[in-house]
Amino acid sequence: MALLERVSTLLRANVSDLLTKAEDPEKLARQLILDMENQLIQVKTQVAIAIADQHLLEKKKMAQEESHTQWLRKAETAVAKGQDALARAALERALSHRRMAEALAEQCADQSAESDTLRSTYSRLQQKLAETQAQVDILAAQLRRNRAMQKVAAAQAEVQNGARPVRLAPLRSKVDEAGSHGRAARTMVEIGSAESLEERFTNTEKNDQVEALLMELKERQRHLS
Repeated sequence: MALLERVSTLLRANVSDLLTKAEDPEKLARQLILDMENQLIQVKTQVAIAIADQHLLEKKKMAQEESHTQWLRKAETAVAKGQDALARAALERALSHRRMAEALAEQCADQSAESDTLRSTYSRLQQKLAETQAQVDILAAQLRRNRAMQKVAAAQAEVQNGARPVRLAPLRSKVDEAGSHGRAARTMVEIGSAESLEERFTNTEKNDQVEALLMELKERQRHLS
């Protein structure tokens, strides 16, 4: 679909390279973030629709399977009473419902794959947006620092050219502040990466617990049987 193609283009984009080559990096950065946020909303909507459609298809499939089972029972009852013609009619209805259930099962599988693709795309786009925002924060800090350093250089040039002495302390303070912002932005990126890694380990532990519980239930069922 067109939405996934647009999102794929955003995901493949090399943000750092684009910002480096842009005439106005700040403007481009704002536009990239806006585009990603808009696409994220659209993908989230499509995920919700896909999941709802999947649930509806599964419900219809279960209804067809139940009808198939009911008509089989009716056929068995007819056979028990020696009514073969009635049994054949019931079996034809049962087969019809089974074919419908099989067709719906295929649709469910396709819909499930689409839902998984959309969920994966949503997750990747979320991560790309977070990374882009972090890069933009770093870029903004660097630009502030560059502007402050330019002011310092201009003030020093005036002093060297014999102009009226100027107070450099406030300008140095701005440079230090810009440097602090840059370091803070990098630190936030590192923290975000650490948190992401920690979440992955946590999810792995949860999956191990679920698998252990599943094995325990299966073992219990074998003993009961």
